[in-house]
Amino acid sequence: MPVTALNTIADPWSDLPNSGLLVFADGRVLSGHGIGATGAAVGEVCFNTAMTGYQEILTDPSYAGQIITFTFPHIGNVGANDEDIETVNLAASSGVRGCIVKASVTDPSNYRALKHLDAWLAARGIVGLCGVDTRALTNLIRDTGMPNAVIAHQPDAAFDLNALKAEAAGFAGLDGMDLVPMVTTAQRYTWDEGSWSWPEGFASTGTTSTAGTLHHVVALDFGVKRNILRLLVDHGCRVTVVPATTSAEDILALEPDGIFLSNGPGDPAATGEYAVPTIQALIASGKPVFGICLGHQMLGLALGAKTIKMHQGHHGANHPVKDFTTEKVEIVSMNHGFAVDRDSLPDGVEETHVSLFDGTNCGLRVTGKPVFSVQHHPEASPGPMDSHYLFERFVDMIKTVNPKAA
Repeated sequence: MPVTALNTIADPWSDLPNSGLLVFADGRVLSGHGIGATGAAVGEVCFNTAMTGYQEILTDPSYAGQIITFTFPHIGNVGANDEDIETVNLAASSGVRGCIVKASVTDPSNYRALKHLDAWLAARGIVGLCGVDTRALTNLIRDTGMPNAVIAHQPDAAFDLNALKAEAAGFAGLDGMDLVPMVTTAQRYTWDEGSWSWPEGFASTGTTSTAGTLHHVVALDFGVKRNILRLLVDHGCRVTVVPATTSAEDILALEPDGIFLSNGPGDPAATGEYAVPTIQALIASGKPVFGICLGHQMLGLALGAKTIKMHQGHHGANHPVKDFTTEKVEIVSMNHGFAVDRDSLPDGVEETHVSLFDGTNCGLRVTGKPVFSVQHHPEASPGPMDSHYLFERFVDMIKTVNPKAA
């Protein structure tokens, strides 16, 4: 069966067989050269506009069930290492289903590189595709929304195209899908690692950044990123991470000074079926609560708001967001395909942040209570550091509620 490709620009793999395919649910096919793991994976295709940090992006648990198209053409230049990994649960699957890039992946040129990106993708079971017109694919997503597709890599190009089309068409999509069980931790653990700095590396217990820890924070893990936990440690927190299904009773039994609701993948309404009652009980306890990404969306649901599926989502490290509490515009990192419906915010819940790209909600707080959240990623891994102050805002709330911790 002939392949109908979207390619319009010549690529360096043009003299090689089409060993990689992206097969859409509607039957269209994008061809290129396969890299990374062999085989096929089905997911929702999105695009990410970040120019750096591809390893952090590819290990972000929030991308579970998705195939990432990088709009920056040169991905893989600095290789891969063992430090720039954001998923904490290394025993879980990588989450992201596939990776699509424009230019061929060159040999790495960086003193921290331990592996070629091709080998690193293969080791993590991530199917890749390069040598394609990512601009055309990005425009397609902007025009029609994030499509469902199968990404496939077969070195001999012996694809069963009909089977791949059937698999793509049979994928139900992320609406109504709870993906948190595949990325959350299986058991409780303590996190005490601080941020990385050159040339020292990561700070740990006993260093200046973590000495004199005062605040015990329990993090509800929906797919938490390492750098979020590191920044909590940097701000004087002793962090206990618990599975997503942990009850409010068990969380409060740990006697936390504050509670953190982490980022994560999938439909917040689906995860919220078991998480929302827990979050509501935690709010009622009077403890300070801080949520990021999926945690923000589920906090919104717990407060009576609604969430909506976005047309193309927000994925990148160059998104402008306004903080109404400071009247400042920040450039932030984003990664979400669902959002809190700002028109559904109930009385007593204030919008604190808004996207200047499309006006969608990016933050909220509860009037008179130490409860707030943001949609974007203030941990800056990858991305700018404009929003690091939010961790300080959380700790200030803890100090206000519990003066003994000040």
